Amino acid sequence: MTIAEPGPTTRSAMPPLAARARTVGGSPVRDILAVTARPEVINFAGGLPAPELFDADGIAAAFRAVLARTPARALQYSTTEGEPALRDALAARTAARGLPTGPDDLLVTTGSQQALSLLATALLEPGDTVLVENPCYLAALQAFGFAGARVVAVPGDEHGLDPAALDELVARERPKLLYTVPTFQNPTARTLPAERRAAVAAVAARRGLWIVEDDPYGELRYEGARVPWIAAHPGAEDRTVLLGSFSKVMAPGLRLGWLRAPGELRRACAVAKQAADLHTPTVNQLAAARYLADQDLDAHVARVAGVYRERRDAMLAGLAAALPEGSQWNRPEGGMFLWARLPEPHDTTALLPQVVRHDVAYVPGAPFYAGTPDRTTLRLCFVTQTPEEIEEGLRRLAQGFGHTGTAGSAG
Repeated sequence: MTIAEPGPTTRSAMPPLAARARTVGGSPVRDILAVTARPEVINFAGGLPAPELFDADGIAAAFRAVLARTPARALQYSTTEGEPALRDALAARTAARGLPTGPDDLLVTTGSQQALSLLATALLEPGDTVLVENPCYLAALQAFGFAGARVVAVPGDEHGLDPAALDELVARERPKLLYTVPTFQNPTARTLPAERRAAVAAVAARRGLWIVEDDPYGELRYEGARVPWIAAHPGAEDRTVLLGSFSKVMAPGLRLGWLRAPGELRRACAVAKQAADLHTPTVNQLAAARYLADQDLDAHVARVAGVYRERRDAMLAGLAAALPEGSQWNRPEGGMFLWARLPEPHDTTALLPQVVRHDVAYVPGAPFYAGTPDRTTLRLCFVTQTPEEIEEGLRRLAQGFGHTGTAGSAG
C-alpha cells in the first residue's frame, strides 16, 4: 500500500462575491469612528446617545424581574411577530400619539435598521426606483443599494423635501416607495412642516405611492410643538409603513425596533424576518415590556431631552468661532445632529484628516447624498459630549480648519 505524498499547500481562493457585496461599500461613519476611537479624541462624528444618561438601574431591574418570574419563557424561542406584551405596549404608545394601532399591526424587529432591510427584501427587485430625501440617512442608502434599487433624491430645501417636486418625480419615475425621516432628520436635523406632510400624504393617495416613514428621533424634542406623523394624515394611512426604535430613547444595545404596516406587507416582512433571524431576542423584548410597565419612559425621555438641549445650545454658542467665515448651520428643535455648510471651495472630506490631527472629528456630508454630493457640508453630533467637552472640541475644530475669527450664521 502506498501513501500519496501531500501536494504543495495552496491558499484557497475567495469565492466570488455577489454583485451587491461588490458595489455597496461600508459605512463612512463607522470607518471614521474606528479611526477616531482614541480616548483623547472629541468625537462629533457618531450618532451615539449619551451612555451616562441610560437608565441602567431601571433596565437592569426589568431584566431581573423577567428572569426571576418567567425565566423559561425569557430564554426560549419566541414568535417572529414579537412578544405580545411588548406589542401591546407599543400599540398603546402609538395610539396615544394620534395613530390608532393594535398589537397585530406591529412587527418587532432587531433595531429599526432591520425593519429597513426587511422592507427592502419584501418590496424591492433589482432596478426598482426608490425616492429618498437629499441628503439621506446613510444606512438606508446601504439597505436599498444591497437590494439593487435605483435611488433617486427628491429636491428640497432647509425645511425638507418639496411635495411638488415629489409629485413630478412619482409621475415620471413610478417608484416603489419613498423613504423619509421627517422629524429631526439624519443627517440634517430638519423637520418637515405639517403642511408639507399633508401634501406628501396627498401625493401618496393620488399617485399610489408607498411611504416608509422612519421616526427614531421624534421623541427627542427640546422645544416647539410635536408634528403629527405622515402616517396619521388622510390618504396615507393605508400606504405608509411607520418605523420606530428604542435605540435613542432607551438603549441602542437592546436592538429593539418595530414597524407598523398594513397586513399583507407586514406578513411579507415577517416571512423575511424568519429567514433573517427567526425573531428578535425574547429576553430583550420582555425586559422592554417590563420596563414600560414599571417605569415612566416619557419622564426619562424628558430628562434626556433636557440634557441634550443644553448640549445643543453649547454647540450653537461656539460654532461661529469654530467654522470658517461664511459658514451656515441650522438650529434643530430636537434630535441629535446639527448640519453645517462651509463656504466654497471647502471640501469637508479632504479637510477631515487635518482636523483629526487636532483630536476632534465630524462626518463629511458627501456620503449622505444619493446623487451629486455637496462637499461643503458636514454633520455634527452634539449629544455625546458635555458642554465643556463641546467647547473644547469646537476650539480644536477651529484649529483644524485654521480658523480663529468669529463669523457665520445660523439658518
